[in-house]
Amino acid sequence: MGSEADAAELTGPLLAGAPATAEEAVPPWQDQITVRGIVVSAILGVLFCLITHKLNLTVGIIPSLNVAAGLLGYFLVCTWTAALARFGIVSKPFTKQENTVIQTCVVACYSIAFSGGFGSYMLAMDQKTYELIGTDYPGNRAEDVKNPSLSWMIGFMFVVSFLGLFSLVALRKVMVIDN
Repeated sequence: MGSEADAAELTGPLLAGAPATAEEAVPPWQDQITVRGIVVSAILGVLFCLITHKLNLTVGIIPSLNVAAGLLGYFLVCTWTAALARFGIVSKPFTKQENTVIQTCVVACYSIAFSGGFGSYMLAMDQKTYELIGTDYPGNRAEDVKNPSLSWMIGFMFVVSFLGLFSLVALRKVMVIDN
């Protein structure tokens, strides 16, 4: 029930003033991973881990924070570049691919903080919590106590982090339809 003018409007470019046929060259992966991207990712990763723990301990659910990670990454790198320009230091231009790397690293950091259980069940597994609840409390069993050491937590985090990746690689051939 639309007119031909509506159809013509929909087939045009989505951004006004953007040429319809101009394609940007994607830089190689070595240019996408930069020192400033790693530093910004680390800063935002720590910040978002703290936010994730706070939300997990108070509310119990974590919203998707990837848009905030992308926007804050963009803001911090643009601020970094502008500060260097004020001191007369020329730096490489900020690219969309670099922002994507930052966003991916930050989302991975706060996802590990959430899925690692440090805001929920991991805190309740130690000997002190077992004794505070009481040994005679129903469901509180001595064999469920785990006093995690640093090496155990590192191994646990690797399993939690890479289990999804390994299962996706195996399920890709089944779930993804290639044309």
